[in-house]
This record gives sequence, C-alpha cells and structure tokens, in this order.
Amino acid sequence: MRLKRGAAARPERASHARPRRIALTLAATALLLGAGSGCSTLGYYAQSVAGQAELLQRARPIDEVIADPATDAKLRARLEQVQDIRRFAARELALPDNPSYTRYADLRRPFVVWNVFATQPLSLALETSCFPVVGCVGYRGYFAEADARAWAEPLRARGLDVNVAGIPAYSTLGWFADPVLSTFINLPEPELARMIFHELSHQVAYAANDTMFNESYATAVERAGVQRWLARRGDPALAASYAAYDGRRQDFLALIERQRERLAAIYASDADDASRLAAKRAAFAQLRADYDALKRERWGGFAGYDRFFAQDLNNAHIAAIAAYHQLVPAFERLLDEQHGDFARFHAEVRRLARLGPLGRAAAVARLCPDCQPAADTAAAPR
Repeated sequence: MRLKRGAAARPERASHARPRRIALTLAATALLLGAGSGCSTLGYYAQSVAGQAELLQRARPIDEVIADPATDAKLRARLEQVQDIRRFAARELALPDNPSYTRYADLRRPFVVWNVFATQPLSLALETSCFPVVGCVGYRGYFAEADARAWAEPLRARGLDVNVAGIPAYSTLGWFADPVLSTFINLPEPELARMIFHELSHQVAYAANDTMFNESYATAVERAGVQRWLARRGDPALAASYAAYDGRRQDFLALIERQRERLAAIYASDADDASRLAAKRAAFAQLRADYDALKRERWGGFAGYDRFFAQDLNNAHIAAIAAYHQLVPAFERLLDEQHGDFARFHAEVRRLARLGPLGRAAAVARLCPDCQPAADTAAAPR
C-alpha cells in the first residue's frame, strides 16, 4: 500500500496543529486506500481515516516501550534490533533518516490492512482504483477484513477473479511517521529488516500509476539490503538459515512466473472464450501439480507454502505477486551499473519515476529485455 509522497513526517508540536493534521489524515488516507473520485463512498473514507488514526494513536516511541518495565523481554529485544536496522538503513542503504519506524503500535490483529486485488477472468491486468495526484493502484485496501470481503463479493458477482490478501505493513510515503507494527515485529530477523527496507524505499521514489515499477524497485532494495545486513551481522548460521529460506522463496516465485507466462499465452491466443477458460483451469491444475513436485523433489516436504496453495487460486493471485517481483532484475542491474552505490541508485530511480510510461518501459527494456510485462498484465483502470 502506498500513499503520495509528501513532506517528511514530523511530530505534532502544538495543539493548533491538530485540525491541520486531521485534515491531512482525511485526505491522505482516502488517497492511500484508493478512494478515487467517482468510486468512493462516505463509508470508505470513514474506515480509511479511522484506520490511519488508530495507527497514530496506538504508536508509542520505541525508546519509551523499551524502557517500560511492563514490556515483554522478547519485544524489547526486537525493538532494540529495529533501532539497529533503522540506523543501518540510513547509513548503508541511503534510505530516509526520519521519524518513520521509531515508534511502535500494537494493533492486536494479524494484519494492518486487507487488500482486494481483481482481474478479468481472461486477463492478468489488475483492476485499479484511481484518484487525483497519486494516480492508479492495482488494489483497494481496508483496515477491517470484513470490509474487504464485503467489497470483494460484488466483484466476484460480476465474474471477476478476486484475491483478498492480508498485508502486514504499508508506507504512507512520508506523509506520516510510519510505525513499526505488531503485525510484523515477530518476523525472523532478516525478514524484519527486509520489511523495513522495502517500506522505506517507497519514501525515496514513487511513479504514479505504476504499481509494478514501485513495488519491484522496493523489492530490489530489500533484497540487496538484507544481504548487506547479513554480511554486517557476520553470523554464518543466520546467513545459512536465510539462504535456505530465500532459496525456497525464489523457487516459489519461479513457479508463479511460469504460471504467469502460461496464462498470458493462453489469454493472447485466438481460441474462443470457452476454450481459453478450459485451458486456464488446466493451467491452474498444472500449477498445483508443479508445486507438489517442488515440495517433494527440492524441499524435502517443506510445507510453508501450503496455505497459499490451499486457496482457490486465480488470475488475481498471480497478478498481485507479479506486481512485486516482475521488474526486480531490471532494478538489480541498475544497482550494479551504479557499482552498488545506493545513493546514486536511488537518484537514478527517481529520474526514471519522473519519466512517462513509455520512457520507463524503454529504460526497463534496456536493463532487462526479458522481464518486461506482457501487454495483458498492464494494470487497467476501472
């Protein structure tokens, strides 16, 4: 989840700032969650404002939580680790050194938001929500799972493929000081670092109407960043554990990419709709068979992705994953071209973000000819 980037978040300094902050919260959270003109409702605005306000109200300075005698020892240790990760992000990855991730909020639920992704039944293009200034994003987000599922039902009734996904973190792109959340504080250490690196990246560069560009850039930063974090930690056991974990993730992503290519070919064919729908069903059956083989032949029965494959998978699941990963090789090549200098890398990404869609597409094609999205996967406004 991303919000239009603005001035660096800063603590409220006086009571007279409160009306302005409330107004900013109303405008910003409405944009953040995809409440565009012509498609929003008062209820949607209300849940957006209430959800963001809850985060602001629950957030406490990390130093205060650490010093509190009532704080659980495990939580205290994780928050101290967050402080180390936060300093590393600014010093070594040229990520913003601001109040984000210096506060902690216990939300008492498994996810901060639930995003609703949708596609047409014979397309991998995410249906998008559009709004002024920020542009279009390929999801619509809700702070309550029930609200997300209520929004999803009419989409299914229209025959769309729908995916309701729990999201542990999001970035307000600098409008507010994003807090560390209970929804991701207990991730394994490298995953915790990845999460913070990813979300901070969205404060550095943002291209309106280009979810795949934004998310792939942040994913590239997190991947390179966690490798540097592990090298700095100098713990061989931790590095080996993460390598095994990440190896399985890369196997999973390769599986999803093969499925995306398979589906894209089906949808681009000249066959009639009935034939393409039958081929789609066969492709998803093949995906499950491929996953079973992967578990058996490479993972020794590791079942960590069973929950994903237990869903009634459809185009929206595949398209949502592609949005975060498809252009990552292009950004990794760009980082290599900058000799691993993150400050220069971020500056180049900001330059690309200012280009129009055709200019960015040409830049990506130069960096990675094979990872350009097919026409069918481009997000389509609704």
